[in-house]
Amino acid sequence: MSDTLSTDAMPAAAAPHPPRRGPAIARLRDLALVPAIVAVAIVGFIVNPVFLQPDNIVNVLQSMSEISIVVLAETIVLIAGKMDLSLESTFGLAPGLVAWLVVDPAVTHGLGLHVLPAAWAVPAVLLTGALIGAFNGLLIVRFGLNGFVVTLGLLIVLRGLLTGISGGKTFFALPASMTYLGSAEWLGVPASVWLSLALFGAGIVVLGFTRPGRALYAIGGNVDAARAAGIRTDRVLWLTLVVAGVLAALAGLLISGRLAAVPAAQGSGAIFQVFAAAVIGGVSLNGGKGTVFGAFTGVLLLFMILNVLTLAGVPAQWTNFLNGAVILVALVLSRVTGGKAQT
Repeated sequence: MSDTLSTDAMPAAAAPHPPRRGPAIARLRDLALVPAIVAVAIVGFIVNPVFLQPDNIVNVLQSMSEISIVVLAETIVLIAGKMDLSLESTFGLAPGLVAWLVVDPAVTHGLGLHVLPAAWAVPAVLLTGALIGAFNGLLIVRFGLNGFVVTLGLLIVLRGLLTGISGGKTFFALPASMTYLGSAEWLGVPASVWLSLALFGAGIVVLGFTRPGRALYAIGGNVDAARAAGIRTDRVLWLTLVVAGVLAALAGLLISGRLAAVPAAQGSGAIFQVFAAAVIGGVSLNGGKGTVFGAFTGVLLLFMILNVLTLAGVPAQWTNFLNGAVILVALVLSRVTGGKAQT
């Protein structure tokens, strides 16, 4: 994305709403949820000492690894001033579509087409995500349609497509290439955890220390001023939506590999967790504000709370209530501490 910027330095006056007001403030914002994470860890230990056991910690990291990648995808879209609700359905359709094409119809509901060798299943999943992101870019960037409405409509279309090709059933007997990343362990830790941490690390570097990252913040702050500063805003936004689609597809592939199946309802309702994690992590829904590290602490805190509730024997049916309550509390705290809510 480095070619998306002009060769001249971005004029200081033309870059509204810079992502950081100063190193000290930036670091404080990034660490805002750390005390809450520590507090939840202490409460979790009091509720059940198993909470701080290595196996449980790895379990928390693995359970959040797939959704955290979708949170990363949504974070870069939100920072750029857009919104992608369709990531939830991409999470399910990308692996589901490929599974439909390759699984043996004698074993499960599929076509068993041999035109797509099993070895190409993973690239095909990622390509599906890229195509969905490119289609979003076509409608949002090229035709200037409202991003919320477009991605909401696509969420419904993709969800219906997955339900249709699966017949409402679950795809089993996935090829080994589709299950490896979700089920493998590297150095005793699930591969999905390593991939999630690596992607967040890359996101922190790109958005925090590179020109493309600064371009995203500038576009999210004021797209007209960013365009006047020489940023190719349309290209950056289009590429951002494509990258987000690929990340959501990868996340869907990981959870499909962990489950060794693709349920017809995979990803249904996940967007609520995604937005909850992003909002409590300090990512603004208006664009131009927030950090990748903040989003990571948001999803970590959310899944730590869910794990504590599980260990305490709280029914899983309270999960949606928790997600909504956390969002509201985060908005109130943002209003109190920052002068206005991160909306």
